Amino acid sequence: MELLYHQHKRRVFGITQRIVGVGDAEEVVQETFVRVFRSLHAFRGDSQLSTWIYRLAVNCALTYVTKRNRRREVGDESLAAIEAPQVAQRDPRLANRIEAALATLPAGYRAILVLHDVEGLSHEECAVILDCQIGTCKSQLHKARAKMRELLAPTEFEVAP
Repeated sequence: MELLYHQHKRRVFGITQRIVGVGDAEEVVQETFVRVFRSLHAFRGDSQLSTWIYRLAVNCALTYVTKRNRRREVGDESLAAIEAPQVAQRDPRLANRIEAALATLPAGYRAILVLHDVEGLSHEECAVILDCQIGTCKSQLHKARAKMRELLAPTEFEVAP
C-alpha cells in the first residue's frame, strides 16, 4: 500500500488540487487513498490501475466540490487559488488569470480540462475516469475550452501588447 501511495500521490494531488483548490486538496487526496485501499480487492483489471486510481480521485474531488457548494454559498473565499499549468508560471499575470478562470468553471469542466490538457491523458482515458462516452468527453472538453476562452478574453479595459 505504501508503494502504491508513493507511486501515485503526486499525480492524484495535482488532479485534486486543480479541481477542489489548494486548501482542500490534501483532504481529498486522503479520502481518495482511503477509498483506494478499501476497494483495491474490487479492482477488476478492466483498465490500468493508475486509471482506476485517478477515476477515484476525480470522483472524490467532484463529490467534495458538490458537498462544499451545498454547505455554503459560493463566495470569494471558496474560490481557492488553483495552480496554473507550468507554462503560465513564467508570466505571473497570466497565471493569475488562468487560476481565476479555472476557479470559476463548473467542477466537471475543471475536471476534464485538468485530466486532458494539464495531465495529458487521452480522450479514452478521460472517458474511463469520468465514466462517460468518448464523445461526451470530447464535447465537455470543447465546452470547457470555449468557456476558458471566454473567461480569458481581453476585456475592453486591457490594452493589447
